[in-house]
Amino acid sequence: MYEKKPTADSLSLKDSLSVTKTKYSKVPLKQFVLPATLIAVGAFGSSVDGMRDFHLISRKDSVSQIRIDDYLEWGMLGWVFMCDIVGKEKHSLTDQFVLLAMAEGINAAAVHGLKNNIETTRPDGRPYSFPSGHTANAFLGAHMAYKEFKDSSPVLAYSGYAIAGFVAASRVYNNRHWLADVAAGAGIGILSVELSYLIYFPIKNLIIRKSGNKAANNLFLAPSIQREGGGFYLSYRF
Repeated sequence: MYEKKPTADSLSLKDSLSVTKTKYSKVPLKQFVLPATLIAVGAFGSSVDGMRDFHLISRKDSVSQIRIDDYLEWGMLGWVFMCDIVGKEKHSLTDQFVLLAMAEGINAAAVHGLKNNIETTRPDGRPYSFPSGHTANAFLGAHMAYKEFKDSSPVLAYSGYAIAGFVAASRVYNNRHWLADVAAGAGIGILSVELSYLIYFPIKNLIIRKSGNKAANNLFLAPSIQREGGGFYLSYRF
């Protein structure tokens, strides 16, 4: 009886799927240490009486405002795509868009949920201090660039953190946030990216194994933000 031998393409596809399964089957807990620590420090600093008086950089008098942080907050969400122009990214542009959408959905839900349920006052007397949304978005963009370029271009991988750090510092300088707020915001932004990478690829690989690449390309995810919080918009084209 004639026995059909596996072709090179079928072996390559099998190996590719097995490698992907191994890579994302285990939860990399060490990657959550930094964001968890930042969030814990921020929560501790925001809840303990007298901690705000220890914020040496924060001032309650009027200062000359730095306005560029309002633009960098959203500009950093596109930082990974700017890095794509000059560097070798780890994943495709489609993957990056979906990952960014998922991360921003998680980020928006966390930030708006905490702001609406934790009553803290900003240094300038305004509400919704904890956590810093500007800082969360900035570190989200910086950390996504790190995930995509840490193996191919360390300069691109770490450059975003300098910009995100400037955004965090400007929020404190502008008397819009306490140090605890920006620490927690940075942690939430980084955590959102880690969760998106953890969730997305197992879902994508499952769709590919069940239905093929065409089905995976028909899946669309985007962040959904309302007054009550954030979430995801999910659609699938049959």
